[in-house]
Amino acid sequence: QLASKLEDELDGWLSAAALTKSPDVRAVIAPHAGYSYSGRCAAYAFGNIDPTNISRVFLLGPSHHYYTPKCALSRATVYSTPIGDLPVDLEAQNEAMYGQLLAKYVDDPKNFFSVSSDFCHWGSRFSYTYYDKKHGAIHKSIEALDRLGMEIIETGDPDAFKQYLEEYENTICGRHPISVLLHMLKHCSTKIKVGFVRYEQSSQCKTTRDSSVSYASAVAKVDTPGEVGKDWIL
Repeated sequence: QLASKLEDELDGWLSAAALTKSPDVRAVIAPHAGYSYSGRCAAYAFGNIDPTNISRVFLLGPSHHYYTPKCALSRATVYSTPIGDLPVDLEAQNEAMYGQLLAKYVDDPKNFFSVSSDFCHWGSRFSYTYYDKKHGAIHKSIEALDRLGMEIIETGDPDAFKQYLEEYENTICGRHPISVLLHMLKHCSTKIKVGFVRYEQSSQCKTTRDSSVSYASAVAKVDTPGEVGKDWIL
């Protein structure tokens, strides 16, 4: 029953996004809050994927409950989900530490990368209340801050993204996995471009007592020569 309910929810969000699947999509950045919060936004990332020839998926995400300055790898051999078990590729894990090491995997269309991250966590409960009044309401300031970060990620420059984080300290929980992705794209042989396709906020903050989490979905796609610049939908 749980599997059926989950499949119905996922199919509903993916159908509503109504996106064309492309074999050129090598990676996505997608939110990871509960499906009821961010499922709709995440569908705009995952709905682009053509899984026909994908045989290995890399999951890059932050650690919310255990602090570590290192890259942590799962000791499990299987991920158990309501809709089936997923075997863990232990051989690939042994050198999955940095963007340079992972770059060669991006070049192989049989591999796919899912980068997990929410964007700004705003409010006193997150110890982050950055507010630039020139943008108007608090939620507009949050959006401007997030979109600045999104635009920098779209340039593919990991150093510029690092500088942005140092300057604004935006509470993007998956900033390290996103940085790894940017380094991967910088060092791989294939020209791949990141484009954000959806942005949402869990609620609209209007006073300092409010709080919200931002959700953003992006697609990293092979940049085809001669193709007119993609009009990303937000």
